[in-house]
Amino acid sequence: MNSDINSCDSKSPSDHLTIGVLEVCANSYESALAAQNGGAKRVELCDNLAEGGTTPSYGQIALSKKNLSIEIWPIIRPRGGDFLYSDTEFELMKEDVKICKSLNCDGIVIGILKANGNVDLERCAEIIEIAKPMPVAFHRAFDMSNDQEKALEDLIALGMVRILSSGGAPSAIHGAEKLAKLIKQANSRISIMPGAGINKSNIQELIVNTGATEFHASAKVFVSSKMEFRNNETKMGSIEDEYQYELTSTEKVKELVEIIGKI
Repeated sequence: MNSDINSCDSKSPSDHLTIGVLEVCANSYESALAAQNGGAKRVELCDNLAEGGTTPSYGQIALSKKNLSIEIWPIIRPRGGDFLYSDTEFELMKEDVKICKSLNCDGIVIGILKANGNVDLERCAEIIEIAKPMPVAFHRAFDMSNDQEKALEDLIALGMVRILSSGGAPSAIHGAEKLAKLIKQANSRISIMPGAGINKSNIQELIVNTGATEFHASAKVFVSSKMEFRNNETKMGSIEDEYQYELTSTEKVKELVEIIGKI
């Protein structure tokens, strides 16, 4: 790896370490507003939560940056599924990074792997260079890497400021032991942020058992459609009930922020 590629902005990754922070995975401008009203520090702005999050639209990003004071970090992910991207998909990602930069986003979130499960250092470095001076974080593609300890060191060397992880488990609470080890290995060189299945019932246990100081949650609820006429004989997509949608709950955010704020 090129030794010149060691930072995604003028600050070191440790400068971005924060204590007692909630990041909300917001699937829309409306969810980002709810996160802000609930006291979250930032949002990972995305679309398609059911697929793990994909790049949000220009309009969602632009409106969020125009009207909100919360930090806006769009995810740069062209599709659901794995994190091995074609040349065309990578070109799309680079264009989306340029859009985020033009809209003065506070940072971006990426995750790119090679076929063997290693972090794709070359492509990540290219994204980081395009993104400057925006900081760059790595999402749960980390959990799909073939060696998390090695991936951690690779991401530190690249200059990533944060890693979202469940410890490679189905949820953060199940991966708490591994997360604690990763946080110890990171030794404040990068933030390890637990995410996946976090709620008010388990976040205190995660705080105690991992030593983490910032956390990622969707804090979502299902909102029922106001449609009076409903055609239940057909579907437009694969979700079970198309007459409801997901939205971040301000109250759920407030509950998590209150617990995290005691760190």
